[in-house]
Amino acid sequence: MQKPLLAITMGDPAGIGPEVIVGAWSDRGLHEVCRPVVVGHPEILRRAGSLLRESRTIVEIDSPAVAKPSMDVIPCVRAVPDDVVDIAPRNIDARGGQAAYDALVTATRWALNDEIDGLVTAPLNKAALVEAGHNYPGHTELLAEMCGVDQFAMMLYLAHDRGVRGASGLGVVHVTLHMALSEVVAHLDRPSVEAKVALAERAMRSLGCARPRIGVCALNPHAGEEGLFGDEERTIIAPAVEAAREAGLDAHGPFPTDTLMVRARDGEFDAVVAMYHDQGHIALKLIGMHRAVNVTLGLPIVRTSVAHGTAFDLAWQGRAESTGMVEAVTVAAQLATARRAGKASSVPH
Repeated sequence: MQKPLLAITMGDPAGIGPEVIVGAWSDRGLHEVCRPVVVGHPEILRRAGSLLRESRTIVEIDSPAVAKPSMDVIPCVRAVPDDVVDIAPRNIDARGGQAAYDALVTATRWALNDEIDGLVTAPLNKAALVEAGHNYPGHTELLAEMCGVDQFAMMLYLAHDRGVRGASGLGVVHVTLHMALSEVVAHLDRPSVEAKVALAERAMRSLGCARPRIGVCALNPHAGEEGLFGDEERTIIAPAVEAAREAGLDAHGPFPTDTLMVRARDGEFDAVVAMYHDQGHIALKLIGMHRAVNVTLGLPIVRTSVAHGTAFDLAWQGRAESTGMVEAVTVAAQLATARRAGKASSVPH
């Protein structure tokens, strides 16, 4: 089977996206698992190459179908306006938000049309995205709208030996995502928790786990302490876990998050369902900040991303860490290969 063709979107050109893409390109393992092509602006990549003193040749191409990537050649489809070359580094600029948007939309359309096998996104800046007129909290919600899905989730994933002991790694799926903490409770209900447990189970199966064990976080300290600190565990989360178990999923909880994440790190669970953004993000990033991968669940396409932001404080200084991009591409290749194998096995013979 041919290696999957993956599109890497450049993200906001004022941030660290171009640097981490060029930096990751020198990783031989990346080229062993996929055929990568960049979506963005070739001149920005050339600048990143000069900054990092990487002697890569940036080749502008018209479509991913003609990409011939190698350790020395970075094929790039120009999908953003030329005014991005005038953006000052480390600044919120509507042109940067528009460039990130254009690259993402282009790559997503390719994926929906089966022109590529998946996409990997470098970070965008949410404020720049909104300044450009695109009122989305981030990649995840925009991708869900483009793909026409309403049951989706963000999963942060660490592979085996990236600080976790489970043979299939550890995925953390979030019930609520980009919203104020004061709004979380209003957005929690039994169906949403149950749906995220199911998404976590399917995701870990795609990553090679035959029977995923899923731990579900409580919302309140001490899992509510029998209702003393809140009753969401008894009225929402526990019934959702029970419903998931009745549906045949190996789900457990709700457990206090501080102890659940230790148990999951040590291999007792393959996935954790967190109730809100920081509940899952902080714990997993403490285990493996530069190894964590953002996987969007529930889409008809493969999409992964680095788990960090545009990092304007580090951008365009040659200090950006590219390990996360290598991990994101590797996981995307694994998911794309599994998806292609699944499609092939479903074709009548």
